Amino acid sequence: MVVNLKLKPTQTQAATLKTTLERANAACNYLSERGWNSKILRQYDLHKLAYHETKEKFGLAADMVIRCIAKVADAYKLDKKTMRHFRKDSAQPYNHHVLRFAKNDTVSIWTTAGRAKIPFVMGDYQRKLFAFRKGEVDLMRINGKFYLAAVCDIDEPESIKIKDVLGVDMGIVNLATDSTGKNYSGKAIRRACMTFQHRRRNLQKKQTPAARRKLKKISGKQARFQKDVNHIVSKEIVANAKRTESAIALEDLGGIRTRVTARRRQRARLSNWGFFQLRSFLSYKAKREGIPIILVDPRYTSQQCPQCGHIERANRRTRDDFKCIRCGHAGPADAIAARNIRFLAWAAVKLPMVTGERAA
Repeated sequence: MVVNLKLKPTQTQAATLKTTLERANAACNYLSERGWNSKILRQYDLHKLAYHETKEKFGLAADMVIRCIAKVADAYKLDKKTMRHFRKDSAQPYNHHVLRFAKNDTVSIWTTAGRAKIPFVMGDYQRKLFAFRKGEVDLMRINGKFYLAAVCDIDEPESIKIKDVLGVDMGIVNLATDSTGKNYSGKAIRRACMTFQHRRRNLQKKQTPAARRKLKKISGKQARFQKDVNHIVSKEIVANAKRTESAIALEDLGGIRTRVTARRRQRARLSNWGFFQLRSFLSYKAKREGIPIILVDPRYTSQQCPQCGHIERANRRTRDDFKCIRCGHAGPADAIAARNIRFLAWAAVKLPMVTGERAA
């Protein structure tokens, strides 16, 4: 897991940190160009090629140059088809030679102006995780503020012995609905998204510098809003699964934006919401509690009757309503889909079925 610590530098220290990041990334761009032109991109070979000249040219500490070389080499591990470029405020890795933590919530960090002792803040939960910090730390600059991203190596708990499965259906209007019928959405969420969308559209028409600055600010607000809601929803789902000793079953959401059809007025909502983010939050929170995540095939989960098993598109009368044309079983469409997801996962883990429940 990664813990983000917020630095509290003075105005002078903030300016120095900004200069340090910019110079380190300039060095990375220089190393990337040298390596690309020379066709030398492995860390050891790139070190031999350009370590001394990079250190002299950019005035960085020895370990900072080594971290820059490793950063460039890692960027080319994915592929070597295009030359890599680094933003001037791209995150920069630090090791224990150029960054050390003190006991009084301060950090001693190398900068272009020498060592700087800077206080940082973190919450109680972060502090518990921070005890397991391991390896390098990344210096980041986000919206003008500085953070340290510390990797914490925590032992995974043993998986719980599950007695049930909690199916979760994710959608557009309703963010999530579980197989007990609990809905994790509401008008407030949709209203906020529509407000952001309306403000963006109006600002985009203006095409002024002030409008572009406002657009950037709104983008950050929407991202934070979505992240907060996804954290709240995922936390509650995992808590319910833990209380009932249940695994969590989800649809495989690969390609959801191309698979799900929506009316024109709903398309922006479909594209805006972070389905992948919610699933990733669910995954890591469940993993932390030892709760298994089971992914199931999403085909027909919204068309199949959980009572008799009949599959037909006509069963889904509207977006919100389900009624089986064979047996007449009816209910909210999202809750029906969540129940079908539960049945599919239940069959996958081979749990004994409760009397009266349809086998998947």
